[in-house]
Amino acid sequence: MPILEANAFEFFSRSPEQTRRVGMRLGSLLAPGDVVCLDGDLGTGKTTLVQGMATGWGSTDAVSSPTFVLVNLYRRPGEERFAHLDAYRLSSALEASDLDLDALLGEGPLVVEWAPKIIQSLPREHLLVRMHHMQEEHRRMIFTANGKHYEELLSALQETIYRGT
Repeated sequence: MPILEANAFEFFSRSPEQTRRVGMRLGSLLAPGDVVCLDGDLGTGKTTLVQGMATGWGSTDAVSSPTFVLVNLYRRPGEERFAHLDAYRLSSALEASDLDLDALLGEGPLVVEWAPKIIQSLPREHLLVRMHHMQEEHRRMIFTANGKHYEELLSALQETIYRGT
């Protein structure tokens, strides 16, 4: 029996900079309507990954955790926005439904930290990234594609990481 599912990919980051670079590779592949769900304890690098994703997507805005405002929107030239939602302070998926996630998805990609807390409010098809603290700066990331589009996205991510395209 394989350790990972067929629709999953594992990556070990050795530094915050490497986590950010993986995020940049992923961010460069994101399109409006894409959903990336992040799961991991405090300090596992979720916001660092999002910083890279926003940069790779094309935003020059400073990225910070939206824990107290819930959603940060980052811009790039044009009308698109990259939405960064932190569900840490939400108590249920019902609270998340008040945020009009459909409108956010219509403007660009949506990245959700602490996604398991509101997973019922999110599209069934998404990319899930589970992050684990290994050592001081080492992180284990498991990317799992839920749906055909995300399987293709995950394959493209692997290609950009390992072949540098």
